[in-house]
Amino acid sequence: MKIQSFLILVLLVFSSTLTMSGQVKSDNVNIEKDFFPFSVWYSGGKARAPMLSKITESSEAEWRKDLQQIKDLGFNTVRTWVEWATCEPEPGKYNFENLELLMTLAEEVGLRVFIQVYVDSAPDWVAHNFPHALFEAQSGDIVVPQSAPGACMDNKEVEDAILNFYKETAKVANKYPNLFGWDLWSEPHIINWASLDYVPNIQFCFCDGTQNRFRIWLKEKYQTLDNLNKAWYRNFTDWNQVEAPRFSTILSYTDFVDWKTFIYEKLVGDMQARYDAIREIDHTSLITAHAVGASLFQSPHVGAGATDDFLMARPLDYYGVSIYPKHNRPEGAWSTTTLRTVMDFTRSANRENGGWFVGELQGGLGTISLLISDPVTSNDHSIWAWSAIAKGAKGVNIYAYYPMSTGYEAGGYGLINLDGTLTERSVNAGKIADVVNKNQELFLKGIPVKAKVGIVYNPLTQMVGGMQRRDYPAAMSQSLIGYFQSFANHNVPVDFIHREHIEKGELSQYKLIILPYPIMFTQEAAKELREFVSNGGYILAEARFGWNDERGFASEIIPGLGMHDIFGAREDEVRMRENVTFTINGDNHPVLKGFKSGDLLNGSLYSQSVKLLENSNAKVLATTSEGDPAIISSPYGKGEAILAGTYLGMANFSEIVPNNDKFFLNLLNWAKIERPFTTSEDGRSSNQIEVRLQDSDKGYLLFLINHSVNNETIEIDLKVDYDGIFTLRDVINEESKNINSRGNILKLNLSVNSRNASVFEIYRNE
Repeated sequence: MKIQSFLILVLLVFSSTLTMSGQVKSDNVNIEKDFFPFSVWYSGGKARAPMLSKITESSEAEWRKDLQQIKDLGFNTVRTWVEWATCEPEPGKYNFENLELLMTLAEEVGLRVFIQVYVDSAPDWVAHNFPHALFEAQSGDIVVPQSAPGACMDNKEVEDAILNFYKETAKVANKYPNLFGWDLWSEPHIINWASLDYVPNIQFCFCDGTQNRFRIWLKEKYQTLDNLNKAWYRNFTDWNQVEAPRFSTILSYTDFVDWKTFIYEKLVGDMQARYDAIREIDHTSLITAHAVGASLFQSPHVGAGATDDFLMARPLDYYGVSIYPKHNRPEGAWSTTTLRTVMDFTRSANRENGGWFVGELQGGLGTISLLISDPVTSNDHSIWAWSAIAKGAKGVNIYAYYPMSTGYEAGGYGLINLDGTLTERSVNAGKIADVVNKNQELFLKGIPVKAKVGIVYNPLTQMVGGMQRRDYPAAMSQSLIGYFQSFANHNVPVDFIHREHIEKGELSQYKLIILPYPIMFTQEAAKELREFVSNGGYILAEARFGWNDERGFASEIIPGLGMHDIFGAREDEVRMRENVTFTINGDNHPVLKGFKSGDLLNGSLYSQSVKLLENSNAKVLATTSEGDPAIISSPYGKGEAILAGTYLGMANFSEIVPNNDKFFLNLLNWAKIERPFTTSEDGRSSNQIEVRLQDSDKGYLLFLINHSVNNETIEIDLKVDYDGIFTLRDVINEESKNINSRGNILKLNLSVNSRNASVFEIYRNE
């Protein structure tokens, strides 16, 4: 349920001792990943999630009619929900009559059921029975729930009650053969659905349960109190004196780094506990959850508890995301870049899972109180749904069937009208669902082609300066997106990769690693980067690499963590400027192809100059306005490293800078990356024609997403392994034709309508 605006977020341990390395999916289970759900959210009647309709004598007939209409439109699944407050009104007394009736009727009409579990709205007895477990802000304010936000799971009585609710729900649902799977947690945070504006910069949770869990986490990390005192610059004499930081000081901020890292890991542990509770009862159904939006747009400073999508995906079969491109306000609608970023980031976070889910896809116009978005159209759904599937989504769930019936979102987000009449977009969405259902195996087995370029996501960088930092809150996200949108506009496959992938040495598929805004880094990641370059990899790192280590301690030499030798230089001077320009010196280097001496590259925030080390083989590619070396390239082992003394990516956000764009594309030739295809429309910075390629059992899946308002024709040169006759099957229109390849290139000339999509299966005729 989309309660909190994703755009607001842009602006800005199953057990206590569970370590991140120990968080794994349950063993010895045969998970069902052989079905592609294309669903609408519906729980029976017109109640808005997470509320449930009261069952009356007419409910069965009314729900059967709705479900039959959902089936007739083309959907294969209904996404329903259960809610703790309603389903356990007294301790241990459960009422699942809504779920049982819906599952029975859905089976009658031929729909599978996907269950969303809500525990953020707690029964009133929870607060009454466990007052010590209520959420506590850093100010000491106790949050007495108004159903939401419930109570803190870090207290055993609440944890037991919550996990028992999951188990009891699974016992009921498991009786029905049309059960498809589970979503454990809608838009995870420490607290949800509560606006507590009376506490400035509110942070959670400081209850005794969370404090105790944090102490256990610290003991696992530091082993002794002496080690903790040294790291935090404190004088504790007993572990019970240790508390999470409530405010910042001018001293060490290692305590803040530890606290926020703990919050990331705690939320993963809470997810693992939910997963294990369901898996104890249900051994085969798919288990998912979904985020409020890509964590790239969040910050550890978020008081409700920020999540890290890469970590949250680990305990699950798939992790998903809410997608509301027209959430509210016309001027707040997502750009093409934002849409692609959210989807590709979620795909990247699920790399080990082999797919991801659209947990919520906006069904109709968005409303928040008096704020109303522009209408959601059929073309919007075509763009949004096919974009997700093109990027490897293995499930799409439209929120919701009926518009919201109550609350400050009343009247919004519905696929049909509140009086039950169909809309044009509902008919079109059903047609998309029908295409997916007819081609289940094709879309389930399609795998996006492997990227050779990795852009590093490292949320540690957001912690530099500690709790008191309020400047440039979007610096990290803008830096990553600045690179991503250039590659995406050129239809170059690219992944976001987590810093932990580097620490684990999981880089074998990549030839080029880009490290935007790398001002805090870890020793282990630096070690593995060195190994990557030494073995023939290519890296581009931006200004002040490793300025701080993972403790928040400054490096003696920048680039830090001993990495200055990789780049063949050390920082000389740094100037803070909103706008930075570097002058290209005309060196004969692959990244400068098409440039001439005197051309400019745009940077942001810092202008860093460097001094070359003695015996350095580094080449100076560009200089500062003072004439000092600013971008250099240095060989190391079998590979090469570029250091750019500014934030080229941030400068490329949100408007594309042509010279930066050219420089980024030249990185591909420098790293000797062969593209799987090129198109005649590569590089368009507006009205983009997005081309996505997947490997399939028989050949390829090719997706054309036309973000333009015009009908478009595009030429594509697709590299194939052999020459011969290929079949090109239009999956949506069910038409086929043959085409010959020459020189291992399959030349395609294709058309796609305005604000629409085309999907082609390509395979060689034997």
